[in-house]
Amino acid sequence: MRSTRRTRTTRTAVVSVALAAATLTLLPAGAASAAPVVPAPVASAGTASAPGGNAKILGIDYATWQGDVATAVDAARPAIEQRIAGARPGEKQAIVLDIDNTSLETDFHWFWTQPTPAIAKVRDLTRYANDRGVAIFFVTARPGIIYSLTEWNLKAVGYPVSGLYVRDLPDLFGEVSAYKTGKRAEIEARGYSIIANIGNKESDLVGGHAERTVKLPDYGGKLS
Repeated sequence: MRSTRRTRTTRTAVVSVALAAATLTLLPAGAASAAPVVPAPVASAGTASAPGGNAKILGIDYATWQGDVATAVDAARPAIEQRIAGARPGEKQAIVLDIDNTSLETDFHWFWTQPTPAIAKVRDLTRYANDRGVAIFFVTARPGIIYSLTEWNLKAVGYPVSGLYVRDLPDLFGEVSAYKTGKRAEIEARGYSIIANIGNKESDLVGGHAERTVKLPDYGGKLS
């Protein structure tokens, strides 16, 4: 059963990436900030009241997931706020985030939903931090071919974006955890203190180069 679920998840991800790439190709020059024109069989597919997608296929309850995300973010937020308030003179602080099911509700909406909705609790934390001078970086395992569409999606749903790291071709053949650790090290090398690293999978969080990690639910790897 677990193998079947992995196959189904992989196929869904492949279809999603293919559609995203096709959508990006259809965008006119200079239109990265405009909404991609894609068919939407369900008029309200992007609303919180009508989630679907891979999570629905796997039987993951949307309300339960939202509650589990809120529990994790609410538990970590006071310490993050305290760290921001206690920034050293001249210190450049940063928060690093994964994207799928960490920043965006990827698996809870059908792949044609554009833009994919933000996870409100996480977005609110990034806005709070960014308003106080904290840089917000996204480090994702998504391939570089959908960089522009991913950046547009994040900004369209209200995220501040100080930087976005996607996997180039050589990165696709390595371990995701090693790739993400390396990118956090790059951010540190630019002079930033990474005060929090937020993700929903262990591969988002292992490897150090962050003062604090915040683990969101993935339900035993079911969520991408």
